[in-house]
Amino acid sequence: MVNRTSEKRRETRETSISVSLNVDGKGQTEICTGIRLFDHLLDQLAKHGMFDLKISATGDDAHHLVEDVAIVFALALDEALGEKRGIVRMADATVPMDDALATVAVDISGRGYSVLDMEFEGNDLFGFATDLIRHFLETFAREARINLHGGLAYGTNDHHKAEAFFKALGRALEKATRIDPRIAGEIPSTKNAL
Repeated sequence: MVNRTSEKRRETRETSISVSLNVDGKGQTEICTGIRLFDHLLDQLAKHGMFDLKISATGDDAHHLVEDVAIVFALALDEALGEKRGIVRMADATVPMDDALATVAVDISGRGYSVLDMEFEGNDLFGFATDLIRHFLETFAREARINLHGGLAYGTNDHHKAEAFFKALGRALEKATRIDPRIAGEIPSTKNAL
């Protein structure tokens, strides 16, 4: 099997981001963005996606930092998957967490698009603005060139809702990035291109 790894960096006047990704990992993480809840959500995505993920990020404000982490992580995923030969491509996952239920469906299609049905009770989650969750997901989908559809069926605790969503995204990506031995070497598209 091809080594599906990538290392990406982004340096701007606002942020400094480095990402190391192994798609075929064991869920090992080293994540430090300076935003503890964001680190926790990214850790959940990687653990449940079985990605080995290292992220080091600093920035002038939370908005720029979250956006640029999404960009660099997405570019690393796209690069690690290469031509996407043999991948399952489409997958979904539904994850409960106490009072919350999240469902995510992905298509690693080469086309970035997101549809998100998620509401939070407030806009402050332990110092992390919940509107940054949507911003991260939309940016990630666009830059990774994937279709990302997801929603929160219900829930009252914002932490549980956010965590269930990131776990579901990890599970869906883990399934979609798997190599299907029946089509190993083939691009999973009738167009023969993604």
